[in-house]
Amino acid sequence: MKIADGWKDYKIIATGDGMKLERWGNVVLLRPDPQVIWRSSRDLYAYEGINAVYRRSAKGGGGWEFRRPMPEEWQISYRDLSFVVKPMGFKHTGLFPEQAANWDAMRALIEDRAAAFPGRQIKVLNLFAYTGGASVACAKSGAAVTHVDAAKGMVERAGRNARLSGIESGIRYIVDDCFKFVKKEIRRGNRYDALIMDPPSYGRGPSGEIWKIEDDVFDFVSSCAQVLSDEPLFVLINSYTTGLQPAVLKNILSIALKERRAHTEAYELGLPTEEGDVCLPCGASGMATFSADGPRRA
Repeated sequence: MKIADGWKDYKIIATGDGMKLERWGNVVLLRPDPQVIWRSSRDLYAYEGINAVYRRSAKGGGGWEFRRPMPEEWQISYRDLSFVVKPMGFKHTGLFPEQAANWDAMRALIEDRAAAFPGRQIKVLNLFAYTGGASVACAKSGAAVTHVDAAKGMVERAGRNARLSGIESGIRYIVDDCFKFVKKEIRRGNRYDALIMDPPSYGRGPSGEIWKIEDDVFDFVSSCAQVLSDEPLFVLINSYTTGLQPAVLKNILSIALKERRAHTEAYELGLPTEEGDVCLPCGASGMATFSADGPRRA
């Protein structure tokens, strides 16, 4: 497990009974988490200082219950990166703090490659890019990032996060269906040194196409491999689908990238808590990396 333990503006105070109590800067939120199937040692709802609680509805979905005054949105920072967060629909805040472990790993790869080959531009394609945590991290280390998401509002938020982090250029923002965008890039012959993707568990395309990650992710990754450059750097897959274990992601990468002789690894992501040995698991990632003098396209 890779643990994102470098946060100063975020922490998990306590967990239990399907909930996690978090501090985002000066704001305290209590939200559901499907991984928290253990009992709490205290009544989390009674914690003094909670600003908002997300309550699930028996009919599906849910909503926020605001207990104390709080800003509509606010900023938090991770090292030299800054982000806007706010309570959103379906319990989200617009940021997944556990991904900081991947941000650090990607930035190290980009910076090492840039140091080894000065002047060579590193191109990154971020698919299902949401509010741009990974885009901002990669651009901050000097990569040229293409950020793709079908939700215009999330792409706009990514732009705000970039500017908050001092990035005025270096990210190209695309509002498009990721599957269609990849097909167009293959036809256009555009290539990237690194790929990042966080495909949904389930969804429908603009023409009613059904996406189910267990059925479709391998073919999608195989298609994405066609937009890798001759000397790729890394491919990262994130998944929050329950039951999609890290070993599955590793196998997908190993098979889809077999001809590229990639080194593959997969792992859980986690966040530390203030409860001693309790670490909250937060999905899985698989990463393939390539040496700088790796095999060229046949």
